[in-house]
Amino acid sequence: FVFGSGIVKWFKDGGWAMWPILFVAIYALAYGVWKFITLVYAKINLNNFLNSIVALLKDKKIKEALELAKKTRGPVAAITYAGLLKYDRGTEAVDKAMESAAMIEMSYLEKGFVEMSSGITLAPMLGFLGTIAGMITAFASIAAARAVDATIVASGIMIALITTEFGLIVAIPIQFLNNIFVTMVDGLVLDMQRASEKVIETLTETK
Repeated sequence: FVFGSGIVKWFKDGGWAMWPILFVAIYALAYGVWKFITLVYAKINLNNFLNSIVALLKDKKIKEALELAKKTRGPVAAITYAGLLKYDRGTEAVDKAMESAAMIEMSYLEKGFVEMSSGITLAPMLGFLGTIAGMITAFASIAAARAVDATIVASGIMIALITTEFGLIVAIPIQFLNNIFVTMVDGLVLDMQRASEKVIETLTETK
């Protein structure tokens, strides 16, 4: 309760700039949670999936391979399914279909990064804006008092710096999450590339 009261007081002391920073925090973190869920959902056991697909393709069980790809979640299965739909048109058509599907999946994987980057940029900027506004208020108080009082300056600067602190508190974890998500997306892109190469290689061998 004391900790909660302290946070409320700290938030109020920061002034008006704390509210837009809080909005940015909620906005960016909401996209962060959504991004985490989608990326975890998109990840599959690549080796198990490819071993199953390759075995079916070698036995020319294209229908079964299509069904397996269709019921498996994630971008790797999606591009495999798109490619195998063009099986009757030859290996080149399969390759092009998988490449086109990979571009679509990439655009989906990149969703949410702009919103998170906006949060990383805007939170500190709003914090600095609040700091400048607080400093202006502090110097205005000095001018009104017509005397330099250390307590007036100290309290004004403290309130001003709270907004910068809050901006950084918001931006740092969002930046950390953003970096993790970029790494996860890079991993999925490599998985798609590996799957595409393996499927084309298998089809070339079986033709």
